[in-house]
This record gives sequence, C-alpha cells and structure tokens, in this order.
Amino acid sequence: MHEKERHRLIVSAVQSKPVATVGELVELTDSSEATIRRDIAALHVQGRLRRVRGGAEALTPPSTSSLIGRPFAVNEGINAPLKRAIAKEAVALCKDGESIIINGGTTTFQMVHYLAARRMQVFTNSFPIASHLLAHSKNSVVVPGGTIYREQNIILSPFESDVTRHFYAQRMFIGAQGLGPHGLTEADPLIIQAEQKLIGQADELVVLADSSKFRQRSSLILCTLERIDTVVTDRGIRDEDRQMLEDEGVKVVVADAEAKESSSVA
Repeated sequence: MHEKERHRLIVSAVQSKPVATVGELVELTDSSEATIRRDIAALHVQGRLRRVRGGAEALTPPSTSSLIGRPFAVNEGINAPLKRAIAKEAVALCKDGESIIINGGTTTFQMVHYLAARRMQVFTNSFPIASHLLAHSKNSVVVPGGTIYREQNIILSPFESDVTRHFYAQRMFIGAQGLGPHGLTEADPLIIQAEQKLIGQADELVVLADSSKFRQRSSLILCTLERIDTVVTDRGIRDEDRQMLEDEGVKVVVADAEAKESSSVA
C-alpha cells in the first residue's frame, strides 16, 4: 500500500474514535509496526493528528461515528478485475423477476454493471449500488432507513423493526472481510448486526470473495459455513480452501478474470 493511501486510512481511523492504537492501524493497513510509527510521526508533524503513547488521536473529537475497516474509495481499486469477473458470475445466478438482496461492498458493487438489462426487485443497504441502479437500470430498488456511513457508503438502521423485516429474497449477495473454517467474518459489530438481519430474509446466501479473502481473518463471525450456499471466487483459490467449502456442502463457482477481461476488451 502506498504511503498516501496509508496516511488517508490512518487519519480516517483516528477521526472515528478517541484513540487508534498502533496495533489497530497495523491490521487496518496491513503494514509493519515500524511503518505505522513513522507514519504517525509524519502526520503529527503535518498537523493532521496528535501522536500519543501507543497510537494516535484526532486533533478534534469526532462529531459522528464511523465503522471499522477501509473506506469504500480505497477498497474499490483493490483487485478490481477479479471483483468484476466475480460479480459477473454472481449476476449469472439471477433470473428476471426475482427478488434479491445485495449487501454493500466494493465487490458486490460491481454487480450493477451486469444488472443494467435485468428486471428485478433489489434490496440494498449500499448507497452507490442504489444510486447506480436507479440511474442506469429498470430494476426496482428498495433501501432501508437509517444512517449513511460515508466512508463505507452504506446505510445501517439502529432499529430492530424496519423495512428489512418486510422484504423477502430468493438470494442474498454479500462480500467478505474474511472467509475461513469458522465461516464469514467481519470487523465491526454494527455491520454484523445489520447483515445478520438481511441474511435472515433470504433463502440462499451467495458470498462474493476473491481468493485473498481466504487468508484474511477478523475477530467477529457473521455466519458459519453451513449457512452459505455458494461462494463465487477466482482461480487463485487454493485447493485446501476449495475442499474446506465443498466439505461443508458449499457450491464453489470460479470466475476466470483473464477471460472476462479479454472478452470485454474485444
């Protein structure tokens, strides 16, 4: 990750909580502790944050809450060709007239390009997905009420009873922070709470995860492997990861990113 990208993430993290520790920033940026300490020192000199023992804090207290994880704008450019190929395979599972749920995320966002010619009922908590589908498709779009979290561009409702409970879907499409033997993992409790409500409204759960997600872990389990029906991934998936999924009865769909990219260029 480039220095400019790291600095943006670090500043965003310290603005969302009283203090961001070095350990949290190491995990967030996938960098070494020495690199993070140098970054904090540089940002302190630039007047963009305040260096404190064991981490950093914002110069002014945060006025609104944020979520743990990289911002949408940063994640969007990571593994973009793989995400688009995976999204195309995911949309191929859909049929016109169906009701689907698309959870917010940069991989699921890529589905909008292939939904343009479809006629479906789409429930999404993603502000970018809803906006794109409204502008570039004839799909019916439903969004939940709640707070828009700018960094992740998603809408989360603090209420137990909302429109989510009244929407039924044949399948839900969801990204992943990490995927392993314990199941699908996420980093933020608010995201876990919102996504578990959505999962309960769908017959099938389809996970969109490039092969790097099998090497990542977060501390919170969203759901176990037995709740997942299908995982759409890329050719980089390791044999042991594929076997792990198939042993739990999970269908694995492998997208060919190179073929998708060459065909789109042609």
